[in-house]
Amino acid sequence: MDRSTDSRQGPPNRKFNPLAGDAHRPDHTPPAPPPPDESYWAALLQEGDSHAATPPRDDDDVWDVSFDMVPARGDRAPLDQEMSDWEESRGLFEADQTISLLVVGYNRGGLLVEWGSLRGFVPASQLVDFPSIPDGPSRRAELAARVGQRLTLRVIELDSDQNRLILSERAAQVQPGTRASVLDHLGRGDVCAGRVTNLCDFGAFVDLGGVEGLIHISELSWGRVSHPRDVLVRGDTVKVYVMDVNRDQGRVALSIKRLQPDPWETVDQRYRIGQIIEGVITNVVDFGAFARVEDGLEGLIHVSELAEGNFLHPRNVVHEGERVRVRVLNIDGQSRRLGLSLRRTDSETSTGPVESLRSEPRPGSSA
Repeated sequence: MDRSTDSRQGPPNRKFNPLAGDAHRPDHTPPAPPPPDESYWAALLQEGDSHAATPPRDDDDVWDVSFDMVPARGDRAPLDQEMSDWEESRGLFEADQTISLLVVGYNRGGLLVEWGSLRGFVPASQLVDFPSIPDGPSRRAELAARVGQRLTLRVIELDSDQNRLILSERAAQVQPGTRASVLDHLGRGDVCAGRVTNLCDFGAFVDLGGVEGLIHISELSWGRVSHPRDVLVRGDTVKVYVMDVNRDQGRVALSIKRLQPDPWETVDQRYRIGQIIEGVITNVVDFGAFARVEDGLEGLIHVSELAEGNFLHPRNVVHEGERVRVRVLNIDGQSRRLGLSLRRTDSETSTGPVESLRSEPRPGSSA
């Protein structure tokens, strides 16, 4: 098999280098989050299961066949060959060099590339200019079209014990040593600017000037976020809070919501029992409905507090997206619970003016 390492220099001048003295500590001190565990980073590898290097079909059973990184072909390669290939891949990883590999297959999450007796995985999120499209025929066709091509890649994660070899086309765009330099300058608690490079179901990737960090969807906002594209746009420049830096694996966990105070910490200072406020219904369930009263703060209207009389389901009373006036029944910031009533706003007199729905600017936007 033809393989070639590539130690060419990356672009001589990166247009975007936000870490050139811009990393700083936040104005307020967010609560220190625990370092992300392996389940957090598993989002990167939630790529579903494998599909062989054949034209896309509508058969989901084929789409869902699982695979191993090793062996590359049906019969296992000699152990000494595998060890040699792992040593070579680790050498390139430590030297921060790039390599040109052939795409031999794909799955719903990315591409499979051949490295001697090994198969590496390139997540779709790590491909240059890969369109943001959901699972389905279009995504499959886009991935299948790359089978047979050669990609210039950089190893971003390597674990021979787990047969895990993860590569990135995006990371190969920068000069050797850039990633290590950026990682050395980043620390937990730093705040810096970055450019949104990709939006996936599980979060957003942000270029920090040579290293891409991940903002998990749960770290985009204190409020409910259905998909990262609801709050971010590819190409946006955003401010991010550095939650954790794993230099050995080249992982950077980022957050946008931690740049703002947790609204639950001061909920009892901004609301009082008996107060009538406005909200928007965000979710209707069997036991009631949730209403957003401000960004990051939702309260529950229990089914018993929706309306007088009998009704089949809460959906017979309210619907998602509806603006409502509700009365605050109880507040428990520590347990992150806010009890609301819809029916009591009509039967009792308000103790004060109705508070309008509070809102904040789009998360992470920087001037």
